[in-house]
Amino acid sequence: MHHHGYTWLGSAHELLKDGPRRPPRPEFRSSKVVPLELANWLLKPASFIQGTWTDPSQAAEWFGAQARDAAAWFVSEHDRDAVGRAVSRVTSGEDLVGGWYLTGRRFLSVCLIACSPHRMRPEIP
Repeated sequence: MHHHGYTWLGSAHELLKDGPRRPPRPEFRSSKVVPLELANWLLKPASFIQGTWTDPSQAAEWFGAQARDAAAWFVSEHDRDAVGRAVSRVTSGEDLVGGWYLTGRRFLSVCLIACSPHRMRPEIP
């Protein structure tokens, strides 16, 4: 088992566009916006992967660093506190997903997607 790391930072308005977030749509593969079904990150080009880890603690460190780097811009104080609690889940082989609204009408998505195979979508290579 390993995890791939993905991030997306963009306009919260982009999350409302359905086409770029669904794999059957032609724009899906080239769009960097977070997919509606997170396992579908694995269908996107490998160049979108920001890191791959077999060690869960290293993957969790990366996730935490990504979230902490943006924490000053989190809209909600509660979101800042939730980051530390979420990091412990990656050791169980699950996906670890964070999504936060930031100031300036932006949205940050940080995802660790489990692979080899994915528990919910084992048919995805």
